[in-house]
Amino acid sequence: MSNSYGTLFKISTFGESHGPAIGVVIDGCPAGLTLDEAFIQAELDRRKPGQSKITTQRKEDDTFKILSGVFEGKTTGTPLAIVIENQDQRSKDYSHIAETFRPSHADYTYEAKYGIRDYRGGGRSSARETAARVAAGAVAKLLLQRLGVTIQAYVSQVGDIKAPHYTGLDLSKTEDNIVRCPDPAVAEQMIALIDQVRHDRDTIGGLVTCVIQNTPVGLGEPVFDKLHAELGKAMLSINAVKGFEYGSGFEGIRLRGSEHNDEFYTEGGRVRTRTNHSGGIQGGISNGEDIYFNVAFKPVATIMQDQASVDKHGNEATVSGKGRHDPCVVPRAVPIVEAMAALVLADFLLRNNAVRSI
Repeated sequence: MSNSYGTLFKISTFGESHGPAIGVVIDGCPAGLTLDEAFIQAELDRRKPGQSKITTQRKEDDTFKILSGVFEGKTTGTPLAIVIENQDQRSKDYSHIAETFRPSHADYTYEAKYGIRDYRGGGRSSARETAARVAAGAVAKLLLQRLGVTIQAYVSQVGDIKAPHYTGLDLSKTEDNIVRCPDPAVAEQMIALIDQVRHDRDTIGGLVTCVIQNTPVGLGEPVFDKLHAELGKAMLSINAVKGFEYGSGFEGIRLRGSEHNDEFYTEGGRVRTRTNHSGGIQGGISNGEDIYFNVAFKPVATIMQDQASVDKHGNEATVSGKGRHDPCVVPRAVPIVEAMAALVLADFLLRNNAVRSI
């Protein structure tokens, strides 16, 4: 089972949703980085459950402990181990699916592949694992902050309700409401829709948009490890993600080349583009413009309604939704998207230091 990601800035996550703890080991973090623990905790707080009426009511403080890799507040260059204890497991909520497969979950595929599965919240397949990614992503963000790189994600769509393009939004307002949409009027509509879906004992999907600014030119590899390919891989590894597009994405097919091409010009000695249909990436390599992409999340698979299924013996069964689950995952997915983007950029930043002769 693959539990690691990255080449030079490499993470390995561990733990299960209903086990004693989850955590991450970061290998390759440069020495001398000031580790702002308050910042890491703030990032975890953005992802943790129980934040509002439109998220799961599982209560986890997500308080972390650093076990290694830090001395006197700075990284030492050795493996950085972070652990987050689980506090509010209710394993009994899952006893009814010990031998039954929940529709659109990983239950059947895990059982078929490994011959054994942890049915308590899905074990490793649970989105609880993403807390470890957020912790690692916070460290990556601290590294990127040295270069002035900023990563800002927000909820841009819930169901059919859409926010404007990011260039028309004040992204500093993203954290001003519980749905994490920087457009206050649209946010109110999104919250009302999610609340209605929750009362209907159902779920709904949405879109998270991420904007990366001040990226150095030259990150990414031109053939297989293209920057957008790695961003896509990172995003598609997040639970419930069904789609990824960057720059003009699928809408770009409506344009002709004469409309879609990003013409170059110089500004203050720097090469710029007049438009940014490329999404800040050309030939798989960052060009210094804003990198922006969309991540599509499906409706949460666990719904508080009866659904037809089968058990591990092939017998027909009915699955009844129980436990505490998000009616819409996107508000809590915002920091996860940011974390994975930070991990990709941090890794490429370190890799970039080795591509030119001294």
